[in-house]
Amino acid sequence: MVNGMMYLEPEIRQERSHLQAGTVLWLLGPTSAGKTTLATRVVADLRTNGIPAILFDGDEVRDFFGDELGFGADSRLRVVSILVHLANKAADAGLNVVVAALTAGQDARAYVRENVRNLTIGYVACSIQGCAQRDPKGLYRKAMRGEIDTLIGYNSAYQPPESPDLILDTELQSLDDLTARIVASYSRN
Repeated sequence: MVNGMMYLEPEIRQERSHLQAGTVLWLLGPTSAGKTTLATRVVADLRTNGIPAILFDGDEVRDFFGDELGFGADSRLRVVSILVHLANKAADAGLNVVVAALTAGQDARAYVRENVRNLTIGYVACSIQGCAQRDPKGLYRKAMRGEIDTLIGYNSAYQPPESPDLILDTELQSLDDLTARIVASYSRN
């Protein structure tokens, strides 16, 4: 320790500089498909198994910026670009990242594919009818009453991704089964 500052010996610095980069699992799908629920459970189970993991949620980014971000295409792409930045920084630090975000536009999906390192895209599949039945935030009900007109999947079509690495159907498989499937893939690596 010098002047109250701790310095790492050269061999310790070298050891730390060779940390393996983490991975990024990007979960996308329509509103209320179960992205955040699945991501939260995956991260908790990874941590229980001693695998360092962090969750970044599109809704949390949007809440952080408040009224600064709307629901137009530009704002949606901005949310995605922030998530990409956070995911890369965390993965570079050795964390396994799980992102839960709508990522509806082809431009956003292309941006993710082009800019995220160590990426796996998981499509959280659920019919719009199934999403509307779940509707934990009441967004589908608001859209049906005409209170909002920006709900992708109701006010405009939600297009499933063309070639996801994983398809995670929350109507056909249980949360436990989907979580176990994902967590097992980390254990094999």
